[in-house]
Amino acid sequence: MGNYYDIDDILSEEEHVLVVFQKAATGVGLLDPSSETNKVEQGAKVELPFWLAQELHARHAVAMSIPPCFHQMTRKEVQADAASVDLQSRCAYFYELGCKIAPLVADRTIGSFLLYTFSHRYKAVHSKAHTAAFATTTKPLCLLTKEETRLYEAAQSSMTAFRKWRMGGSRFSTVFLPGRKRKSVD
Repeated sequence: MGNYYDIDDILSEEEHVLVVFQKAATGVGLLDPSSETNKVEQGAKVELPFWLAQELHARHAVAMSIPPCFHQMTRKEVQADAASVDLQSRCAYFYELGCKIAPLVADRTIGSFLLYTFSHRYKAVHSKAHTAAFATTTKPLCLLTKEETRLYEAAQSSMTAFRKWRMGGSRFSTVFLPGRKRKSVD
């Protein structure tokens, strides 16, 4: 469980993941839309929000599958050109969900994939933010995840503050040196 008051953490745990029930469960038939009874059979595949799947996984009731945003197709696209892949449409909280799901699934390469993706996309996000500091561009933002959007906005506000500092005010200010005293006037 993440930060209780963090809205981004709550929204990242709302992403749906595919789970396979390891045990039959009664009273949870609403979770499986194809079930006509109030029971989920062993081996049933159901999409659940991550927060629920995580709790059921901790109780050994389900086995979690890797979400589609971490499949081989996405990995190949990221390796080809990381900056042009639309991660926003695949999973808005790509990095946050990846960090949470990595210890729960059988694939141990998710961590290194997240690192590779972030390091390659960070350069593009950073350069776009600094070159478009005063332009209101929405095209670069539509490809970015929520985490990358926050980085973009932080870099853009930093560049705006730098330009404001550079253009305004005097460049040199008088510095008070505590060891110097005034000469006496006689």
